[in-house]
Amino acid sequence: MTPSLPPAARRVIRLHNGYKLFTGLLWWLPVFYVYQRDSGLDDAEIFQIQSLYYLAFCLLELPTGALADRFDYRRFLQSGALVLTVANLLPAVWTSYSGFLTHFLLFALANSLVSGAGSAYLYEYLQRTDAGAAYQQAEGSGRAYALTGRIVCLPAAGVLMQWQAPSPYVLTTLCSAMAVVLALRLPALPGHGGKDGGKDGGGGRAPLFSPRDQWEALRTLGTSPVLALLMAQGVAVFTLVRIGQANLFQPILTEKELPLAAFGLMMAVTTVFELAGAARSGWLRRFGEVRSVFALTVVMALALGLLVPAGLPATAALLCLFSLAAGLVFPIQRQVVNRAIPDARHRATLLSTESLLDRAVCALAIWALGGFLARGEMERFLLITAVGTVVLMGALAVLVHLVRRAPRRPAEGPRSPRKENVA
Repeated sequence: MTPSLPPAARRVIRLHNGYKLFTGLLWWLPVFYVYQRDSGLDDAEIFQIQSLYYLAFCLLELPTGALADRFDYRRFLQSGALVLTVANLLPAVWTSYSGFLTHFLLFALANSLVSGAGSAYLYEYLQRTDAGAAYQQAEGSGRAYALTGRIVCLPAAGVLMQWQAPSPYVLTTLCSAMAVVLALRLPALPGHGGKDGGKDGGGGRAPLFSPRDQWEALRTLGTSPVLALLMAQGVAVFTLVRIGQANLFQPILTEKELPLAAFGLMMAVTTVFELAGAARSGWLRRFGEVRSVFALTVVMALALGLLVPAGLPATAALLCLFSLAAGLVFPIQRQVVNRAIPDARHRATLLSTESLLDRAVCALAIWALGGFLARGEMERFLLITAVGTVVLMGALAVLVHLVRRAPRRPAEGPRSPRKENVA
């Protein structure tokens, strides 16, 4: 953390890091499938719950982002951690299809509450305390804290489940409860509202939800083509990470004949590389942020494609390279998208829009992946993903360059008085 930062900014970054750590400590993540199977669910029920989770997240993401812009970002971070605490406890006490479905629906609600508001709060706070230059490093350090937690908890999940089956869920509940405590200590955004920040989440407007305001936020994508293109690039990053680190991680290691007992260790090792990247993303600033984001996305795609002919040692190296690139790219991508947002009033809504697109595209990719796996064509899927991503990144990079070189349209004149009152 930069010593020259104001004390208030340093405190917020510390609280943000702790929040990311404790909300990211999902001890149950490597074993939830086995836990549900042991509780009597079959594969059809388990994957049906996953599909409903993605659907719920997509339905909730935009409304919660728009409401976060209307109200106080902090309240959404606090509410998200509280809902997450309840969600994590449910499978320990309600081991049925309904219980697991409720768990994942609440998990979707919790994620939607914080996905846009978290980045928006941090970015706005640092900007308003003249510490905006620290945002990228702050995002990177927050992700590094979350990844550090993963390194600690993932290898222990199987042992904990063998000791006491619900213990990973109980430990996760305690961690998310700690996140609630940290969220309650977050200060109000300076410059708007009173002692508690008022309804100043995205600009201090009256606390009324209006679909018209949500539509205005979405229109921003039409009037800011660079933002739309950068969001599309972000969707590609998210989808690659989900495919490489969640959906295909175990099938790939099974294909390469790694013993099952070593899966957790391999995930922890790759997470170390992702942690290293997240903590040092500032190194790439000299190469240009947008250029670095596109280059790292291509590296991730090529790493997946090269897994096809690779043996086990090369597979381990490629997965580590993939994770290193993922760790480097996320903080930079958050930075370039935030900088491209032309109207701070709609920051959380637009960030939530990107998150919604992330999940929607990922859901389609996973649906396609299931068909490839059923036909025993995982390697073909990896090659198609790699080639398609490289082509897409080339096209998006050209479009970003052309849009930036195009002459800007004349200013539209003054805004209405209702909008003029908004910071």
